[in-house]
Amino acid sequence: MPPPYHAERDVAITAARRAGQMIRARAGTAAAQDVREKQRNDLVTQTDDDAHEIITSALTEAFPAYAILSEEGDEVDVDAHAVEGYRWIIDPLDGTTNFTFDAPPYAVSIALQHERDIVVGVVLDVPSDTLYTAVRGGGAYRNGAPVRVSEVDRLAHSLIATGFPFRTPENIDAYVDVLGTFIGATRGVRRHGAAAIDLARIACGQYTGFFETGLSPWDVAAGVLLIEEAGGRVTDFRGRPDALFAGQMVASNGAIHDAIRERVQPIRDMQ
Repeated sequence: MPPPYHAERDVAITAARRAGQMIRARAGTAAAQDVREKQRNDLVTQTDDDAHEIITSALTEAFPAYAILSEEGDEVDVDAHAVEGYRWIIDPLDGTTNFTFDAPPYAVSIALQHERDIVVGVVLDVPSDTLYTAVRGGGAYRNGAPVRVSEVDRLAHSLIATGFPFRTPENIDAYVDVLGTFIGATRGVRRHGAAAIDLARIACGQYTGFFETGLSPWDVAAGVLLIEEAGGRVTDFRGRPDALFAGQMVASNGAIHDAIRERVQPIRDMQ
């Protein structure tokens, strides 16, 4: 018998690669400029919609009984933290703004939820065609090779990733104040505009930690499993482990987690 969830992982990989091939072909073309604004600074293109269709069609054909929660889906119920049975959580194009400028990174993110747990995670870095995968209890992988989080144990020696609260400009000043503390306390802070890639890079040891608010579950579901399976830690700003639907997240290699949490407390109520 194959290990649990390997069939789902393989279907998710196929779906991600099909969508990624289409996304990659359209980057920098007129199709990438077919932009609508869902809300302030929150863009969607026809490519997002087409990637959603490619992915959901493949997943539904293989597993018709599984529910779907997708950023571009018709029914978006982020209040249902747990499900009976299985649910795919999908971001068909994470980093849409990057895509419209052909400014990597941007990604496909697919996760499978069983009741309260994420059991499969697949992230495809589309421009570089780098594939990150994880199955609950089976470790994390980049292009088929196992990965682990960084062994850095001091915030001062860390490289941190973040994102900005671009939908809520009223939060910018408080966020920038916190950002300043990290700039002064670490080796550097990076903001690339695709949370799925930020989390995948933590799993691989390239970044040491991450914090962000304004997150949706499809932004981070696959990345959470990657980090956990690579030996890292994920919580909300208050340290609670069920961060997938919290709208905020601290993710790290574990060793510097509390040091990050301490510095984000001024914005602990920001979602």
